[in-house]
Amino acid sequence: MTGSRRLSPLSSLLSRNAVANAARIRILGIDPGLRVTGFGVLDKAGQKLTYVTSGCIRVPNGELSHRLKTILDGLIEVIASCRPEQVALEKVFVNVNPQSTLLLGQARGTAICAAVMHQLPVSEYTALQVKQAVVGNGHANKEQVQEMVKRLLRLEGDPSPDAADALACAICHAHGGQGMGKLPTAGYRVRRGRLV
Repeated sequence: MTGSRRLSPLSSLLSRNAVANAARIRILGIDPGLRVTGFGVLDKAGQKLTYVTSGCIRVPNGELSHRLKTILDGLIEVIASCRPEQVALEKVFVNVNPQSTLLLGQARGTAICAAVMHQLPVSEYTALQVKQAVVGNGHANKEQVQEMVKRLLRLEGDPSPDAADALACAICHAHGGQGMGKLPTAGYRVRRGRLV
């Protein structure tokens, strides 16, 4: 048998593990906020999603610049310890209060900067897309999102609302932004800058 090499059982196992690890993608979902920024990390291997970790970065009151630095430092720490390969976050929607929208946009920009500083690709999804991907209903409430995140990732306890939203963004991204059902291309409208 010239030209062929037989692998030992150990080599074969190591080879299969290398292929499995190469196919794994680690995704960091972020739910940016000036009071609480949620984060959630999961691994995707084929169609299988595996929970890695989640939590919240609590931002103390104070000057805006210090609050944004707290978010940046917290996300840099999460990225350094979890080593994600991709980042997903929710797009800002135009709120009734323009000041709130601007402040949320700054928190979101800080999250994007943390990812870009580590040369990570960032994908953005509307709240409608995230809810559609996780619950199958673009108008689901926070409790429904929390419950489905818990079920999809087989979590023992309920994640906090902010961590659940971050994990939902990661799940949406893992499903190609479409999830359980494709976002309808017809049948929705924009009202006051929001999809309805």
